[in-house]
Amino acid sequence: MQRRAADDLRKLVTDALIERGFLYEGAKAFATPRRLALHVAGLPPRGQDVREERKGPRVGAPEGAVQGFLKSAGLASLDQATIVTDPKKGEFYVAVIERPGRETLDVLAEILPQIIRSFPWPKSMRWGKASAQPGALRWVRPLQSIVATFGPETETPDVVPFAVDGIVAGTTTYGHRFLAPEAIEVRRFNDYVQALERAKVVLDVERRKDIILHDARDLAFARGLELVEDEGLLEEVAGLVEWPVVLMGSFDETFLDIPAEAIRATIRANQKCFVLRLAGTDTLAPAFILISNLVASDGGLAITAGNERVVRARLSDAKFFWETDKAIRLEDRLPKLDSIVFHEKLGTQGERVQRIAALARELAPLVGADPDLAERAATLAKADLVTEMVGEFPELQGLMGRKYAALQSEAPSVAAAVEDHYKPVGPSDRVPTDPVAVAVALADKLDTLVGFWSIDEKPTGSKDPYALRRAALGVIRLLIENTVKLSLSRDGYQAAADGLRNYGGTPRIEADAALSESDADAASLLAFFADRLKVYLRDKGARHDLIDAVFALPGQDDLLMVVRRVEALGSFLETDDGKNLLAGYKRAANILRIEEKKDGRTYDAAPDAALAATGEPEERALAEALAVAREKASAAVAAEDFAGAMQALSTLRAPVDAFFERVTVNADDADLRRNRLALLNALRAATREVADFSRIEG
Repeated sequence: MQRRAADDLRKLVTDALIERGFLYEGAKAFATPRRLALHVAGLPPRGQDVREERKGPRVGAPEGAVQGFLKSAGLASLDQATIVTDPKKGEFYVAVIERPGRETLDVLAEILPQIIRSFPWPKSMRWGKASAQPGALRWVRPLQSIVATFGPETETPDVVPFAVDGIVAGTTTYGHRFLAPEAIEVRRFNDYVQALERAKVVLDVERRKDIILHDARDLAFARGLELVEDEGLLEEVAGLVEWPVVLMGSFDETFLDIPAEAIRATIRANQKCFVLRLAGTDTLAPAFILISNLVASDGGLAITAGNERVVRARLSDAKFFWETDKAIRLEDRLPKLDSIVFHEKLGTQGERVQRIAALARELAPLVGADPDLAERAATLAKADLVTEMVGEFPELQGLMGRKYAALQSEAPSVAAAVEDHYKPVGPSDRVPTDPVAVAVALADKLDTLVGFWSIDEKPTGSKDPYALRRAALGVIRLLIENTVKLSLSRDGYQAAADGLRNYGGTPRIEADAALSESDADAASLLAFFADRLKVYLRDKGARHDLIDAVFALPGQDDLLMVVRRVEALGSFLETDDGKNLLAGYKRAANILRIEEKKDGRTYDAAPDAALAATGEPEERALAEALAVAREKASAAVAAEDFAGAMQALSTLRAPVDAFFERVTVNADDADLRRNRLALLNALRAATREVADFSRIEG
């Protein structure tokens, strides 16, 4: 909440200033567990004078229009307006509104109380006697004081005159709650930062993070250990302290029998501490780093001992979970999944496992996996959700399943798939490469997407409660980065829809009725994949219009082939032949659009070669080139040789250029005109062998 609050404060204040015509040089916000601060540099002492000319109604307009104009312009009568003559519109009234610039101090006193009262905390509270009154101030924690000053660097700043619920803005703040709780008087931002530093408060979170990270590294190095760095935990602990003090604790080596990930999760989740490893290895050390908010008189011995007691208790629990879980095979846990509802309209986790297992078996041959291993891995993939360890630490799902699967002598690819079927979780996450893991990961994500599509729970706007965008991006990365050919309509949507019918789809979603619209749902889901693919390829430098151009062709549901076609098309359009052919296509399409609209008909009949032979030589040459290029392009596309298809189209550049240079399309002879328009349509059809050129920009 601290990062967000700092950003909100900066944006709310600066937006309010800009809205009132005040420009500034820079603004930076800061947050600690106990304070929120904003420094705005370069504000002028006074706003600029404003002169505005507001146009009013015509002279002689109805009285209602005149009175509305006077009210909006702040005029008492028409005598205060001027009359302007326009040669076309006649005479009309104009009000010249002049407003002197306001004092910055007054503007700040106006906007700051409003911002404080309406601050968008995700969670907030009321307190004290005032909390019983309507409209009482809400804040994330009880607000103690407000410092607000404004002025130039060379003069003593003024206090911004305002108060909120009895808290008067002034120059008094307070240091560290325990180390320096006395009141501090500050006037300027530099004074504020330095005074807080003396009072054991580091204002800048990035500096607190830097202190924690470097002190932790140094302390670990001094003991022959290395810090296991964790950016998320570093961000969290930097938000928990104002004066970070790094200490080291230890625990019994016998706890190292627990999987390292479980030790790290236990110490991280419960104590917000960093784990350590032996220098130069991946082996955890029986020690941890904790961050205190105090400079203790005993050097932190009591604080460290207290944390060690809690860590010892937590690791004892984790060891119990580990030993208990190991005693029960994963398949013996499967019946418990039948009591866990995945979604009220999509059945239980047990039914979902059946769907994923059936789908993984179908997908296995397409990704080069053994169907039996894929089905086995999918069957066990969710079993660790009902283990003690994952119940305590949900973030270990999959990872613990892999360890339990390996302990019960499952095939290595099955154990790996139990962990990796959740991947990739985000755009930078690792993509599984083992075929069994790929099959199960695809099945898991496709079942999720098709299931929620079938019950019309699609993402809307920024809302995506079931992370369907992430699932679609996961499918895209699995297919493309593993070069997997797969029909999303047939092998994806239809196969997953069959699973819904067979396992948990009836009667919960009235399968026959809901899934009978599979063509429309499949098209909708394919369009969703197209949007996600644009995001994926855009990050890699591809153009969104090329993706649209390829997806516009019928039957484009193999994402790997779509990407390869987009890549080949992009390379082609970077060449002179590609650029000129696109220009020729645009010209041909424009002519066809105009003439087809004028004639009320299309020209999609095949050009008459004999009639073309009686025309201009360039006409004949284009007809011959089109026939050859289209045949070659079609054959190349069928062979998935998209570069070859572009090469075939590139041969059209010269005859198209020559045709437009020397041939008049709208000839006097009606037959020649009709045939030449058919030639242009043939050009349009030839390019559609590889993409819909009408979707390409430029």
